[in-house]
Amino acid sequence: MPAATYRNVQTSSWLPIDRDASITAGYRVLPFPEQWREAILTLCNAGLAADAEPWRTVPTRRLEQVLQAFAPDVLVMPRPFLDRGDEPARWLYVAEDAPDPLPPNVLTPLLNRWLGELRPEREHRELLKSVRAQLAANPPGWEPVRRELLQGGLTGGGTAAPQAHQFTLSTDWLARRILDLGPYPYDAGALRFRAMPRGPRDKGSELVSQPLPYEPGKPAGVWWFSVVLNITLHTVPFDPLPRFHLHWSIRRWATRVGAKSGRLHLPYGSRTTVLLRPRVPVLPGVPLSERFAVAQLERRFDKEKDAFTDGWADGGPARLLADISFGEPFPDADAILTDPEGWLRRDARAGIVYRTAMGSHAVKAGLMPNQCSQLTEWAQQAIPEQLRPAPRLTHTALAGTKPLNAPPGSIKKEEKEQEAARRTAERRAAVAHAVAALGDVSDGVPVLEVRLLWQTTQMRSTAVTALVERLGLKGDGGTPSEDAHRHATPAAPVVLEWQAPELTVRLRCYRPVRDDDVAVAFTDGLVIPEHARRTREVVTAAVHARRAETAAWLRQDHTGGSPALALVEIDRPEDFTTRDHDPKFALRLGCADAGFVTQFVAVPKQVKGYNTVGNQHHRALMAWDDGLRQLGARVHPEHGLEEGLPDGMRYAAVWMVRKNRTTRTRWAADVPVAVLVTPHAQGSGLARVQGWDPDADDGAGAWVPYPAMLLKLTRLAEARPLVPAPRGAEDTQQAGGKRRSWRADREEQRRLAEEWLQKVRASLRRAPTLLFVDAQNARSHWTWLQDGRTAPDRIRDGHAEARRLDVDLRLLRVRSSTNRETPQWWGVNPKAGPNGMPSHLWLPEGEGSGRVFYSTTPKPVQFKSSAVEADKLAPRPIRMGKRKGQPTIDTGEVGWMPALLEIAVLGCHEEDGDDPQALALTAHLLRQPPDYPEALGLPLPLHLAGLGQQYVLPTRGQEDAQAGDEVTPATDPDPAAYPAAGLEEEPEAREPVDEDEQLLLFDESR
Repeated sequence: MPAATYRNVQTSSWLPIDRDASITAGYRVLPFPEQWREAILTLCNAGLAADAEPWRTVPTRRLEQVLQAFAPDVLVMPRPFLDRGDEPARWLYVAEDAPDPLPPNVLTPLLNRWLGELRPEREHRELLKSVRAQLAANPPGWEPVRRELLQGGLTGGGTAAPQAHQFTLSTDWLARRILDLGPYPYDAGALRFRAMPRGPRDKGSELVSQPLPYEPGKPAGVWWFSVVLNITLHTVPFDPLPRFHLHWSIRRWATRVGAKSGRLHLPYGSRTTVLLRPRVPVLPGVPLSERFAVAQLERRFDKEKDAFTDGWADGGPARLLADISFGEPFPDADAILTDPEGWLRRDARAGIVYRTAMGSHAVKAGLMPNQCSQLTEWAQQAIPEQLRPAPRLTHTALAGTKPLNAPPGSIKKEEKEQEAARRTAERRAAVAHAVAALGDVSDGVPVLEVRLLWQTTQMRSTAVTALVERLGLKGDGGTPSEDAHRHATPAAPVVLEWQAPELTVRLRCYRPVRDDDVAVAFTDGLVIPEHARRTREVVTAAVHARRAETAAWLRQDHTGGSPALALVEIDRPEDFTTRDHDPKFALRLGCADAGFVTQFVAVPKQVKGYNTVGNQHHRALMAWDDGLRQLGARVHPEHGLEEGLPDGMRYAAVWMVRKNRTTRTRWAADVPVAVLVTPHAQGSGLARVQGWDPDADDGAGAWVPYPAMLLKLTRLAEARPLVPAPRGAEDTQQAGGKRRSWRADREEQRRLAEEWLQKVRASLRRAPTLLFVDAQNARSHWTWLQDGRTAPDRIRDGHAEARRLDVDLRLLRVRSSTNRETPQWWGVNPKAGPNGMPSHLWLPEGEGSGRVFYSTTPKPVQFKSSAVEADKLAPRPIRMGKRKGQPTIDTGEVGWMPALLEIAVLGCHEEDGDDPQALALTAHLLRQPPDYPEALGLPLPLHLAGLGQQYVLPTRGQEDAQAGDEVTPATDPDPAAYPAAGLEEEPEAREPVDEDEQLLLFDESR
């Protein structure tokens, strides 16, 4: 069957038919607690230190956790980001036709216990008694309201501005309409969905199917999974209509207990979500909900027992309801952890959400496009007449889908050698261009100085061979003896050298050992006291010690001058005692202190389930590629566009590099990074890569070589010491003896970032420049990027009013599928066949602002075998190959789809000939540099800026591990977009992932 030619793309999104479309629904609501009685806020602030900021709102987090476990029909709203009207904000919502989920006999004792937890101290007992008495005399009551679900406002930039309640209520209303469709039928059965409770951190709605068994064969046994549908509300820049995104995914269930412990393993330091389904009404007078309920398990370290313990987080939600008789006992944590599959089989009474930290799972994540299209087509039966599917996208006609200098897709056998030689020469020219920019030139020829820090003779030989192959070098560079290699040191290395017409390559080789007689390697695990708990302080001390040792040792070989490259052979993280013993980051910092950018390559090993011996040559090639790129060696993609772009355009990008992960008592320090890519002569594929150094030119700032910026980041990003906040003060920290609110700290970070941005922007004058920003990365600090604030062809990077874009500047913002901010998609098959995944730049058919486009790229090689028609639910016939026509099921195959990247041209100069589509196409082509084996997730300048994170990685002990270690969430939600919370495949505990989440959604603010 010939491959389909896809001319259109369809997204899994719905939008109103027009701006006048309206739907209203009735609810019963309860105000926020501070609106019940001022005395509650007085109770919260009782006994606070004189220098502490008082609570402005009542902390309700514990109470909300109980509601999600025992009253899942209650929708808990986030705190409003802004005052959006005269009407006070409402906290709890219940559909008007739903039974009362919190009758007085439940609500009163619940509130009394919650108030007691707010202030349990003995000295506040009389005040607590008074507050309880006031509430008993005038208890909070439900009020009837009607809410608009579709119509909203419009920003000054012409972007839809949904009402605050619509992000929860409208999506929940749509989810209930889908539930009314009944089961989703498929060849092997039917999916029966249930809704999830929604808390203030849960944007949108979520439907989860019943657990489904998967038996890959003996001795694997049975594995369990469900299909999940998320519906979230979003906005698109300059589009007056909001969008509802449907996002389909696979949720896997954890059922494997340890052979020795007989219990399910819980990752330490974070919470694991459990879905509950009671058999009978749990609370007296409350009907059995059709929704799942939610609770959280966690592993804790008990200091008194000096051991780890597992249990319900915060003592479990039942703790606040100890005075109420339950219809059935709340599940015991030990019972679930010792028999997780039994609880899952019994009508899904309790299901523990799988996390990758728990080990492997036979069910693989993700769905493929054809199945997503089938599921979406079924759900579209629930669309009311006021909504319609989003219009199809059609690909651009300005140019092809790849850069002009991209490697050919198919090559004749007799031309392969010639093409390989061309690409090698292209890469060698890029290296020579980058090294010359660093000033490393001898007798008019650039000199590439690199180090190889090897552990095994096997990888040493492979790495040398790979470097020769990659740069097309002639000869062996010299033939030192094995004994010379064994005794080489930084002060007396083995030196190999090659001469090429445009480049001299000098490779110094030695082992990373402290002593020639006792081979204790710098690449060994970090030295952590044997019986010490691996706290943040202990791990940080070990990292700093290894960093100092490495830097002092390497300075024997490199005492200054231009940055150089070190390729370091090191074991896998799994080969160390724990991840905290992994010395990789300490080595990177130490090498940076000595003037080296670093790239790592794994020691060749062949053990059970792991073999890097057979592919070591390929891994060495990739390692040299990545290392040379850190020196600024890049083959620049040529767009070939002749109209719609200014001549001589450069590309800049800004990125916020994160020093620390945010926790409930600590927040992150962010360091802004900027990169400038200046293409050389057209058709050369060469470009100069620079980074912004704010300290250069006596503090005025200047562009410096890219590797110099990377090395500087290890010093620029040093965060001030962070200490735990006092109890009940999650948004404060100790700074110079005085606690400071989180809001004040974030405003200070924003002010500093925008001052930095103003200097960078001023440096970009005098030459046409396209400035790239990533919405999810930068909008927390540069608030102008938010959908609710931006306007076409204007800019604001400080407190001054927005102004006309600089004449030499163009501003382009990208947004990825992180937090479901762009919808799922599929290529529409023009014939009778499965829908697929074409790559191109796409634009809406006949709609839109003309400023927003979408980019898709091909599947990477590791997912080439993922069939577009893959089915996770039922067997399907194999379409081609030796087994054509035979049945297969894809539950055990990864369902990977390229993300839909939104490209918004926020600012350009159309009156001077700029074409927004051409600018967007440039961004699309910049995702496909010729010297990369696969397309990039972001355009090249943003990718280069984001790589700075490698030099500013966090140092975390076990106590600082957070939920979602396996997936990095977006750094901040857009107040106008409210992206969905949680992870796509394995949602973790509903903890804050960023301070803007707290600002937007949490009530624990002051």
